[in-house]
Amino acid sequence: MIEEKLPGLQKNIELASYTTFRIGGPADYFFVAKAKEDLIRAVKAAKEFKLPFFVLAGGSNLLISDKGFRGIAIQNKASRFKLMDTKISVEAGLMLRDLMPILVENELGGLEWVAGIPGTVGGAIRGNAGAFGKSMADTIDSVEILEVKSEIKIKKYRTEDCGFNYRDSIFKKRDNLIILSAEIKLEKKDKKEIQENIKRFLNYRKEKQPMNFPSAGSIFKNPEDSSAGRLIEDCGLKGKKIGQAQISEKHANFIINLGEAKAEDILKLINLAKEKVKEKFGIELEEEIQFLGF
Repeated sequence: MIEEKLPGLQKNIELASYTTFRIGGPADYFFVAKAKEDLIRAVKAAKEFKLPFFVLAGGSNLLISDKGFRGIAIQNKASRFKLMDTKISVEAGLMLRDLMPILVENELGGLEWVAGIPGTVGGAIRGNAGAFGKSMADTIDSVEILEVKSEIKIKKYRTEDCGFNYRDSIFKKRDNLIILSAEIKLEKKDKKEIQENIKRFLNYRKEKQPMNFPSAGSIFKNPEDSSAGRLIEDCGLKGKKIGQAQISEKHANFIINLGEAKAEDILKLINLAKEKVKEKFGIELEEEIQFLGF
């Protein structure tokens, strides 16, 4: 039995509380990986018992079906780190908010712009998160990968192997590549300057984004030379509600959960925004978020 392989494995766990949208039905199985060795063990067990698996990071940029997920949801909580002069080696499950004080304490700058992004290091690398003209690709030296094929192997990818592009990477295209850890290049900086930068980026997000409601972050990638939020706003959709889901009145590229939103409500708003922007501007919006269980 798989329970013997994975002590601590839970059954029929609602996934809503593990996402920033606070939406999602139950997973057949749920396992918390507290270190990368646990993550590797869970993936091997899933393969052995021929069960679909999904690695859950910080739960942002993700919409899970109301029906849930038929397989094992593995929550990656692996968060060990090691400092190496102006580099940090960090496991993929470390939350970005928990990385910030480590960088401040050790006077390491260059990543302050991620302050306020609700996700993990691994999730940020997978989606090549970016803001203020910067992206994760700018700081990655190497990524440690679990390659899941007929055999399971650990590999190291250099930056050029990662296929980084705007809000994209090889890890987003190939589900058989799981990020275990990464080495991040930083720079020595005055502690006070780092703190001031973090405060500035946090204040900007509080002012411009609906951070007081559950959301998945930006729903769509920005089209070239345009803004997804502006296009949706120009279609008159700011504030549009379906059920308990709403296109944010603060930033139209955010869909928020007003309390009891269903995944289907979110999906209807996503499709409505795509339809109206295509109709008015001839532009195909591309989702930045990931879908699970649909």
